[in-house]
Amino acid sequence: MARGHHVEAWSPPTADDTYLPLSDLIDEHVVEIEWPAPYRRKGQAGVSFGVERSLGAMNDHCRRCAAEIDARGFDILFANACMFFRATQIGRHLRLPSVLYLQEPYRWLYEALPRLKWLAPPVGAYSITRPSTWRTAYSEWRDIGNARIQAREELANAQAFDRILVNSYFSRESVLRAYGLDSHVCYLGVDTERFVPFGKERERFLIGLGSITPEKNIGLCIEAVSCLSPPRPALVWVGNVGNPKYLAQMQSLAHQRGVVFDPRISISENELLSILNKATAMLYAPRLEPFGYAPLEANACGVPVVAVAEGGVRETVIHEANGLLVNHDARSMAEAASRLMNDPSLARSLGDAGRAMVKRLWNVDAAVGRLEAQLTMVATGRTSLATEVA
Repeated sequence: MARGHHVEAWSPPTADDTYLPLSDLIDEHVVEIEWPAPYRRKGQAGVSFGVERSLGAMNDHCRRCAAEIDARGFDILFANACMFFRATQIGRHLRLPSVLYLQEPYRWLYEALPRLKWLAPPVGAYSITRPSTWRTAYSEWRDIGNARIQAREELANAQAFDRILVNSYFSRESVLRAYGLDSHVCYLGVDTERFVPFGKERERFLIGLGSITPEKNIGLCIEAVSCLSPPRPALVWVGNVGNPKYLAQMQSLAHQRGVVFDPRISISENELLSILNKATAMLYAPRLEPFGYAPLEANACGVPVVAVAEGGVRETVIHEANGLLVNHDARSMAEAASRLMNDPSLARSLGDAGRAMVKRLWNVDAAVGRLEAQLTMVATGRTSLATEVA
C-alpha cells in the first residue's frame, strides 16, 4: 500500500463489513464457516453448549484460510481477535510467521462480570430434594465444561502465534493473568484528520460513547448526572450496538433519577462527529476497559473527558492534562463534570490540550509505524526491536 506493502485479508462472512468494508481497500477473501446446528451464544457469558463442535467449525474455517494464505507466499500473517473466541486456530495451521493483535482475552472466562464463572454456588442455595436443583446443577456442569474447553483451546491458539500484540499495558497484564503469556504493547491511533474540532460553540450536554451493554457501566454515568444541580445537562449516549434489556433498564433508571438520557445507536460517523463537536465533556466509566479508545476520539475533537481511573483508561486519560480522572462513584464523577460545565475556560483548556496530545502521541501514522515495526521484526526473524516502544 502507501508504505510499499501488499495486503490481502481473509475473513468469515460473520465479519461486520458495514463497520469496516475491507473490500473497498484491499483484496478480501470471504471463506464460509459452517456452524453446527444448533448453535447459539448465551448472552455475553460464553458459548452455551456444543463448544467443541463450534470450535471444530472455526478450526475447519481457519485450516482452509491457512491453506490459501500459505499458497500465496506472504511474508507474515497479521491476525485480529475473533468476536466469538478471541484467539482462533489460524496460527496453528500456518507455515509463515504470525502475529496476533489481541484486544483482550475472553473476559467472561476470567473476570467477575458480574460473578466469576468458576465459583461454586452459594452454600445452601440448592436442595437435593427439589428437581430444579438437579436441572440447575446439570446446566452449570455443562456451561463450566464448555468454558473449560474454550479456555484450554484459546490458550493453545494464543501460544501458536510468534508474537502477541496488545493495546495497553493493562491488557498486557490481562493476557499474562489469563494465559501466562507475554505480549507486547502496540498502541492504537486516531484519525486526527477526520476527528477534528469544528470551532463551534459548545452546548450544555454531556456525551457517553460505547456499546449500550453492562460492561460500559452507563448506570454510573446516569447516577452522576442525577447528582448535578438542576437544570441538569442531558446525557447523549452513542453506541454502535445496544442490548435491548439493558437499554430499557438505563432508560428506566434515567426516568427515576430525572435525567434526560438520549441514546443514539448505530449512527453515522458524521453524526458522531457533530455530537462530539457540540458536547461540553465526555463521561466514561466502563469496567476494566482494556484501552479506552473513545476518550481519544473525544480529545481529537477538543472534548475533555471525565473518566473512572480504571483499566487501560489510565494510559489514555491523564488527570488535569486531557481530562479528569475520578474514583468509581457517582458523586466524584458529578463533581468533576460540574467543574467542566461551570468553567468553560477549563473545559476548553483540557480539550485543546487533549487535541494536541492526540496529534502528538495517538495519531494514525504513529500507530501504523509502531505496527509496521513489530510485523517487520517478526517477518525478518529478529527477536526484539532496537528500541521497543508502545
